[in-house]
Amino acid sequence: MFRFIAKRLGSGAVLLLVISTLTYFLLFFSSSSVARNLLGDTATPEQIVAKTHELGLDRPILARYLEWLGNAVHGDLGTSWFTSQPILEALATRIPVTLTIVLFAIGTAAILATVLGMSAAVKGGFIDRAVQFLAIAGFAVPNFVVAIIVVTLFAINLALLPATGWVPLAEDPTQWAKSLVLPVSALVINTVASAAQQIRSAFKDVLSRDWVRTLRSRGIKNSEILFKHVLRSAAPAGLTVLSLQFVGMLGGSVIIESIFALPGIGHLIVDSTTQGDTPVVMGVVVFTVVVVIVVNLAVDLLNGWLNPKVRV
Repeated sequence: MFRFIAKRLGSGAVLLLVISTLTYFLLFFSSSSVARNLLGDTATPEQIVAKTHELGLDRPILARYLEWLGNAVHGDLGTSWFTSQPILEALATRIPVTLTIVLFAIGTAAILATVLGMSAAVKGGFIDRAVQFLAIAGFAVPNFVVAIIVVTLFAINLALLPATGWVPLAEDPTQWAKSLVLPVSALVINTVASAAQQIRSAFKDVLSRDWVRTLRSRGIKNSEILFKHVLRSAAPAGLTVLSLQFVGMLGGSVIIESIFALPGIGHLIVDSTTQGDTPVVMGVVVFTVVVVIVVNLAVDLLNGWLNPKVRV
């Protein structure tokens, strides 16, 4: 087990190094106008040259990258060129917002997708056709369209929930919960249908196996077979799908946070990319890759616990 975890973490470290390197060098081509963005259109050529030298943008790209990498290894991701705020401090204030939305969304989607997938596989009929239709609709309709629809319906027309904004949990738990409903719903609606379709397929595959018929022939209750045996055998496929959905939600949070005016990392990456704030962009990239590595490792461990064959 420890060898498996060490191997996974090692491959994750290599992945983090490769992605951060590629990102840094790609950002190099968009950093030429940073000094002008900082100083404004009225800045003189001399001021732009001086600011470029101050930021170190006139140094060789390899030297700049190696300096950033050395600092990052020691936990220093630098400071924002535009706000002078340390990157770790900026992330610390925004990560909880994004993770709260995504975790609530993936948890809700997992429960609903499991219930719908199991029902479609066991009952068939209308539920099965509805899940397959919703899966196609979920792929066809982008999450920002869903977000606009739920805002129009529940915030503007019915005035039941706030359309935008974020209230910290410590400040007002009730308003915090209300500010979560619409963004979480927008992510869940797009996710649950496709995940339910995958879980349905996994359940139908397990239900068709010989050992399930053997359990039924022994007189074991159908509920016990479904929840104790079939669910455990089909769970790895569902976990894999949900892990991919979780990563997709992190990307989708960029649009969702912009629509609902939420102070998360999605809003941060949009602003920093537009400005050319390389240190902030690199900080968000590092955080995102680390989350992906942790999620994949957790799914592998859960799959190994649910299915001993995976441990090999």
